[in-house]
Amino acid sequence: MARTRRPNHKTATNPARTVSRKHEAARPERARPGGGEQRGAGRPAEVSTRLTLPERVGARPSEEGPLILTVEPTEDYALIDSGGGEKLERYGPLLVRRPENQAIWQPRMTPADWQRADAVFTGDIDEEGTGRWRFPHAPLGETWPLVHDGLSYQGRFTSFRHVGVFPEQAAHWSYAEAAIRAALDRRTGSVRVLNLFGYTGIASLIAARAGAEVTHVDASKKAVGWARENQEMAGLGASPIRWICEDAIRYVEREVKRGSRYDAILLDPPKFGRGPKGEVWQLFDDLPYLLGLVRELLSDRPLFVILTAYSIRASFYALSALMGESFRGLGGTLQSGELVIREAGDEPRLLSTSLFSRWSADHV
Repeated sequence: MARTRRPNHKTATNPARTVSRKHEAARPERARPGGGEQRGAGRPAEVSTRLTLPERVGARPSEEGPLILTVEPTEDYALIDSGGGEKLERYGPLLVRRPENQAIWQPRMTPADWQRADAVFTGDIDEEGTGRWRFPHAPLGETWPLVHDGLSYQGRFTSFRHVGVFPEQAAHWSYAEAAIRAALDRRTGSVRVLNLFGYTGIASLIAARAGAEVTHVDASKKAVGWARENQEMAGLGASPIRWICEDAIRYVEREVKRGSRYDAILLDPPKFGRGPKGEVWQLFDDLPYLLGLVRELLSDRPLFVILTAYSIRASFYALSALMGESFRGLGGTLQSGELVIREAGDEPRLLSTSLFSRWSADHV
């Protein structure tokens, strides 16, 4: 489904997150809103026939946590200030001001500093609420070029206050890229990556840049179209990426029946969403089943599975327990905690954006 993501508290992670985040057109907010475009994955609105999965036996993976993964300010992105229910960010050359439910403290900077913003989101402050962008100083187009670690992509002012990227995910991107490169150095053959709820494709492009064969799945046509545009902007048009507009659960069920296998899987589901054929996704109802399916898709030489969640009323301990049960008998290590962004400037604070749980094989 389209991701509505990244958040309110990680505690969650947006999908619509009370922890909040993402989308609109390309992914309804991490609730992700989105009308029929919501990122979906889920069960049909009527009655769904689910696959019978084997009982998981064996020991749970060893667990580490809480682990706090922190994104630091860079030339590409920086959290300039936060407070009063808002955040002031720099995306490339632009200053962007938008709601942030987690910022319950007071801003460090002056009102005049905040008024320097090039783009200001006005409207419903809820993660899934719609609104519009105001450009105080000069008219701006709907899109503008952005870069992450040398990878070019396109930012877009969406009606759900998102801009097409969740910078806190950079911690997962760098981990995935390093793990893929290391695996390709020590093995013959390819590394296959499945990115579920892939939104605008930054994670897919980074995996492809590392040398992986990538399958990107999102239920939003707009999100998939945007991701394809980003592929061309990044100069990765020839990279082996399959772009799939599909309900996540339905796609994964078919892959299980086909006997498909992947070495690495990323999941960034919304709290709620709808698939292209009316499938309904409810995080707490459907995530356990989806993780069971994901377990079936892992290859004989798996690398990792990364789960992120936004805007949900839960703890990362809940995600860790669910992941632990799903990956019984596989060995490896389970790391769980929060993704946070460190403010720039003096006496910076940490803004929590989402919860995560990451399983990695012993050899990674």
